[in-house]
Amino acid sequence: MKTITFAIPCYNSAEYMDKCIESILAFDDGLGDIEILIVDDGSTKDDTAAKADEWHEQYPETIYAIHKENGGHGSAVNVGLANARGRYFKVVDSDDWLDEAAMRTIMPYLRAQSELRDACDLVIGNYVYEKVYEGTRTVMDYGNVFPTDREFTWDEIKHFKPSQYLLMHSVIYRSDLLRDVGLVLPEHCFYVDNIFVYVPLPAVYTIRYFDVDMYRYFIGREGQSVNEDTMMARIDQQLRITRFMIDAVDLNEDVVQRKLRRYMENYLSMMMCICSVFLRMINTPESNQKRLDIWAYLKERRPKTYPRIRKNVLNLSTNIPSEIGRRFGLGGYHLAQKIFKFN
Repeated sequence: MKTITFAIPCYNSAEYMDKCIESILAFDDGLGDIEILIVDDGSTKDDTAAKADEWHEQYPETIYAIHKENGGHGSAVNVGLANARGRYFKVVDSDDWLDEAAMRTIMPYLRAQSELRDACDLVIGNYVYEKVYEGTRTVMDYGNVFPTDREFTWDEIKHFKPSQYLLMHSVIYRSDLLRDVGLVLPEHCFYVDNIFVYVPLPAVYTIRYFDVDMYRYFIGREGQSVNEDTMMARIDQQLRITRFMIDAVDLNEDVVQRKLRRYMENYLSMMMCICSVFLRMINTPESNQKRLDIWAYLKERRPKTYPRIRKNVLNLSTNIPSEIGRRFGLGGYHLAQKIFKFN
């Protein structure tokens, strides 16, 4: 068994995948306990597949190339998890990279945990928005939420700020925990990372946070899935993921820890807010009906959760009736966008 598996979903990633892989090899140190799975998700437009094979040939005991038919990001993560031999599992997108110094802080802990029968369930680090084209960066940390010097449980966490959420970038899960909860991400759909950092949380008991800038998240490339125009074009996929999350976890029945339940309610509120905002940006009769439908779906599937989500300040402000209400809600969204540096 390896200490950790890094799964790198790749789709026509030849231009930037090398930097991602090199960033992981930088802290390997030849100990043989790191596994890198390059999951080629049916790339056709460049030499991603050939590059993956070349990396395996160069590092046959560390890097493995998996070639599959195109199924989307979630499908690539599923295949990575199914083939992972590491005690821990970390997804690194092919256009992002890991910080060597930060990982040298985290790896000794992971190595020690991998020897234990009851290893820590979830390891968390900071992530950094790297807006390369703007020459700026924004660090997202959790020092105000989590203890920094020990393992802890959900009962010991503090309040998340409105801009703070656990993203795929910030988490390292124990591999068997993901398998035990039966995590399978939808195929041919963007935004599955929300499921990855939401559905497994009720099964997490022990947590360790390192206040180091572990993950570098490249943002701003044209056509990126979080690009505003792209999100409007893919709003049906955002709705699909939100419905999946509503169905996957009953926050009243499945989440026994009060502080975790509050966090997950806030996360689901954020997902509902995103649906509302972009549907109101589109501003057609069809999009308005879709907005009403997603709220009706939440009310029908989770009637006890619905009132708290609907009365969340995010959703009160972004669902005010009338054209004036629509403009007010979108104005608030764009103000938050500037303050919190997202998108």
